[in-house]
Amino acid sequence: MGPPEFATKHEQIIQHIEGLGIGTRISVRKIAQELEVSEGTAYRAIKDAENRGIVSTKERTGTVRVEKKQRQHIDKLTFEEIVKMVDGEVLGGASGLHKTLNKFVIGAMQLEAMIRYIEPGNLLIVGNRNRAHHSALTLGAGVLITGGFDTTDDVKELADELELPIIRSGYDTFTVAALINRAIFDRVIKKQILLVGDILRTDQPIAYMHKTDTVDDVLGRIEETNHNRFPVVDDTFKPVGMITTKDIIGASGNQAIDKLMTRNPLTVTPQTSVATAGHMMVWEAIELLPVIDEKGKLHGVISRKDVLKALQNIQMQPQNGETLEDQIWSAFEERRDDQGRLYYHGAIAASMSNQVGNMSEGILASLINQVVTRTMKEHRRGDLHIDSTSVYYLAPVEIEQDVDLYPKVIESSRRFCKVLVEVSTGGKRVAQAMITARLFDQA
Repeated sequence: MGPPEFATKHEQIIQHIEGLGIGTRISVRKIAQELEVSEGTAYRAIKDAENRGIVSTKERTGTVRVEKKQRQHIDKLTFEEIVKMVDGEVLGGASGLHKTLNKFVIGAMQLEAMIRYIEPGNLLIVGNRNRAHHSALTLGAGVLITGGFDTTDDVKELADELELPIIRSGYDTFTVAALINRAIFDRVIKKQILLVGDILRTDQPIAYMHKTDTVDDVLGRIEETNHNRFPVVDDTFKPVGMITTKDIIGASGNQAIDKLMTRNPLTVTPQTSVATAGHMMVWEAIELLPVIDEKGKLHGVISRKDVLKALQNIQMQPQNGETLEDQIWSAFEERRDDQGRLYYHGAIAASMSNQVGNMSEGILASLINQVVTRTMKEHRRGDLHIDSTSVYYLAPVEIEQDVDLYPKVIESSRRFCKVLVEVSTGGKRVAQAMITARLFDQA
């Protein structure tokens, strides 16, 4: 069975399932009979449909066609989250709490001017101004009343009718705006943390084997997909092993792969960060990771190539929000000394101090790790994961002092590096660190 035939039959089954009505029961045998395909092909297609979210399998109910759920944008806040954030009370429109808001408007102007800024999906933050409450609702916006004020009964009735929440909070307008802005800022940072689910491809069938398959089946799958390694699943579609071309060398064609596969494979979930998945691949020297859903069933696979591509792409994206590490590092700049040596220079801000007024050891360790990461990117473009850090603190660093960090690459190979970092203030050495790290293979 060649690649075109396999792909065509698989996609035909997926298209057939997508054409079924919501709630239709689906079985392997029925699909196989209706579309004249093998039960194995039907089984794989149904599992792929489940991974795509167009069917659902539940105990006693069986497999049923369902409506595909759309992923929610992480940077959107719901009105319900706003209520919890501002310790609010819902005065009306409770049925619309699940809706998301795309912008908030502070009502600190005349009503006529305010109306020009209000759009559907907004949240108007305003005090005791009943006409503004009513106008905002008619324009499709929710309302957050600050200062603990109430509103009129007709505004509450309109909110219920339009399913747009009107919320009361005891906080003042500035505090409410600051709380919401902080939440949106945090969401933006979280959005930048790339997850496995963000890079998982769902437009192609998953290439996998069943534990009862034979070596000949693996050879056939290699020919169909051009892949050289596959996750192996059991009857419940849970990964139980990995099989590669190396595992089947010298084995007879009818031998079951159950005895040849590598058992108990490492797995990740769609919520695992790409950086963590990459670290697992580097640490364990593996090329392919099965991705499982909340029930432990195979949801897809990611390769080392997928991870590298994702990490390279995200580095080219504009930074919309700063993490603590970004804020710490913003005070430092790259320099060269008289001998042309690369070093990093910056001043210690008050926010970097510990309880006794000196520089926090944790912040210094973070700076050292940043220096290593940036230094290795100067030597060879790529990502690294730090294995170990040994820091010797020789003298305290006072706040508002200038600090210089001098990196020196002791050893560097294709997959490994060792870097010495010396930290000094005013020409006096105050700390020294030795860092070892594993590097991503860019080939």
